[in-house]
Amino acid sequence: MKFGLATTIAAAAIAASSLAAQAEEVRLKIASAYPLSLVQLGSLAKNLETNLNTASSGDIQVKLFEPNALVPALEIFDAVANGSVDAGWAAPGFWQTKEPVLGIVSSIPFGPGAGEYLAWLFYGGGQDFLDRAYEKHNIHSELCGILAPEAAGWFREEITSVDQFKGMKMRIFGLGGKVMQKLGVDTQLLGGGDVFPALERGTIDAAEFSMPAIDLKLGFYQVAKHYYFPGWHQQSTMLDFIINKNKWDAMSDSQQNLIKMACRANIATGLAEGEAIQGAAIAELKEKGAIVHIWPQDMLDVFEASWIEVVAEESAADTEFKAAWESLSAFREEYKNWGDVGFLK
Repeated sequence: MKFGLATTIAAAAIAASSLAAQAEEVRLKIASAYPLSLVQLGSLAKNLETNLNTASSGDIQVKLFEPNALVPALEIFDAVANGSVDAGWAAPGFWQTKEPVLGIVSSIPFGPGAGEYLAWLFYGGGQDFLDRAYEKHNIHSELCGILAPEAAGWFREEITSVDQFKGMKMRIFGLGGKVMQKLGVDTQLLGGGDVFPALERGTIDAAEFSMPAIDLKLGFYQVAKHYYFPGWHQQSTMLDFIINKNKWDAMSDSQQNLIKMACRANIATGLAEGEAIQGAAIAELKEKGAIVHIWPQDMLDVFEASWIEVVAEESAADTEFKAAWESLSAFREEYKNWGDVGFLK
C-alpha cells in the first residue's frame, strides 16, 4: 500500500513537472514611462524585472526599455492595448484622459496615505474599478508599486498669493492638474526627462514631479529654488505593470500568480524604501540651495475647495468616476473609526 501511494505521488509530480515544462515561456518587452536610472520610479521596475527573471527560472523572461526606446512614454497605453508592445510600466493616472476613473486609482488630491489607500484598493473594491477600466482596452493591470507623499512642486518665485497661479505654466500629474487649472494654471504632463529642460528654457514656470529623493536626482533645484510641501495632490501614488490582455490570458495560472506575487512584493519594497530615503534627500536639497516652504492653511483650503469642484464635475461627466469616488469616500468614512483611534496624533 505504501509503495503504491509513493508511486502515485511520484507519478503525479512527474506529470506536473512535465506540464510545467510544456507551458509556453513568456517573453515580455516592457516600455517604461520613467528613466530606469531614477530611484523608485525606475529602480522598482528594475527590481520587478530581476525578480521575475530569477524566480521563474526562465519561465517568464522580461526586458525593460527606457522611455522612447519602444514608444514615447505617453503612447504606452495605446501600444499595449493594440499589442505592438507587450507591457508597460507607469502609473494609472497617466491614462485618465482615456478612462477618468484611472485617476482615482492612481493618486487622489487630499487623499489617503499609503496604508489606507492600499486597504481600499485591495479590500474595499478599488481594484474592481481599475480592472474594468483597463479591460475595456484589452489591457490587464497589476498594481506594482507605491510612492511616498510627493512634493507640491518647484517654483521660480515664492508663492504668496493665489493670484500668482493665473497664467502660470506648470508640469503637474494626475487629478491635481485639474485643480491647478481651476486656479488659472496652464498645465502640462511631461515625461521625467523633459521636465528639467522645460524649466531651464522657461517653457514652463513651475513643475511637480515626485518625492525629494527623485527630485534631487533630476536636479530641479538648479533652475527653480522654491520647493513646496505638503504634496496635497499626491499623498500616495500607485504604479502599475500593464500587460496586453491577450498576452496575459495566454499565460498559465502559475505564471500569472508569480507576476501577482512579484508585484505585491514590489509594493512592500517601494513603501519601505520610499519612507527611508526622503530625510537625507531633503537635507541635501537644502544644502544645495533649495528653499523649502510649507503651504499655509489658507492656501491648502483654496486647493481643497477647487478639488471639490473638480470632483463634482468629473462625477457628473463619468459614471465610473462617480462610483469610484463614492466607494472611496464611504470606505474612508468607515476607516475613520479606526484611523481616529488607532494611531498617535
